[in-house]
Amino acid sequence: MKEQQEVVISLKNVNKTFRIRDRGGNLQERVKNLLRPSKVQEIQALRDINVDIYKGEFFGIVGHNGSGKSTLLRIMSGTYPPDRGGEAYIEGRYMRLTLGLGFDKELTAHENIYLNGSILGLSMKEIGRRYHDIIDFAELKGYEQTKVKFFSTGMLSRLKFAIAVQADADVFLMDEFFGGVGDIRFMERSEQVFKEAILKGRTIVHVSHSLKTMEAHCDRVMALDKGKILAIGEPSEVISLYRKHLKNQRGRQVGGVKMNT
Repeated sequence: MKEQQEVVISLKNVNKTFRIRDRGGNLQERVKNLLRPSKVQEIQALRDINVDIYKGEFFGIVGHNGSGKSTLLRIMSGTYPPDRGGEAYIEGRYMRLTLGLGFDKELTAHENIYLNGSILGLSMKEIGRRYHDIIDFAELKGYEQTKVKFFSTGMLSRLKFAIAVQADADVFLMDEFFGGVGDIRFMERSEQVFKEAILKGRTIVHVSHSLKTMEAHCDRVMALDKGKILAIGEPSEVISLYRKHLKNQRGRQVGGVKMNT
């Protein structure tokens, strides 16, 4: 990205350490441990993360389970603070999007639309105005009063997606948001809506295991390994390096892409 572009997310010297107290497994051990100091286990989820993300950029984050992807997204959103000495800055209105966040399977489609719409910051009036468009797009006419626990996987995915794309913000922090939504026909429709409703004019940070999605949409990709930046750069190069790293579990310098070991 060019130097003159506006930075909307800046992470400087970001580390994140979780401290877990071990009070023993069974009740007897826990009672004994009340009378003595418990062991503290430290887990360093993120190590020395430094990156700037620019206005209008689609920035992808990849990494295997436990690499720190979701933790980093939570730091960006302010859910977690970084360790002392680290800084996490985000400019403008931002929103974290996860398909089905706040969904209650004991509620009907109608109730979930209003519940999740309010979580997205929509007023009851605005949800009502968009209600029939959501139902029509999700192809759920006639199922509005059905509890979603009775929905098929495809029906549920379509409803979650149809609600989520109603969100409005300058920056979207997305956790496994896109991909595998419904059948092929619906996936084609949702791809188009995704581009028009979510991507256009916004800054996107997308955490995903879908390397295909990353290559298709991202301007840059960052690969994480054990909480550290493995690579940042052009999507196809970083993803190629990431695949190689998964095989040999060691970093190296290839093709001018920055690698950290």
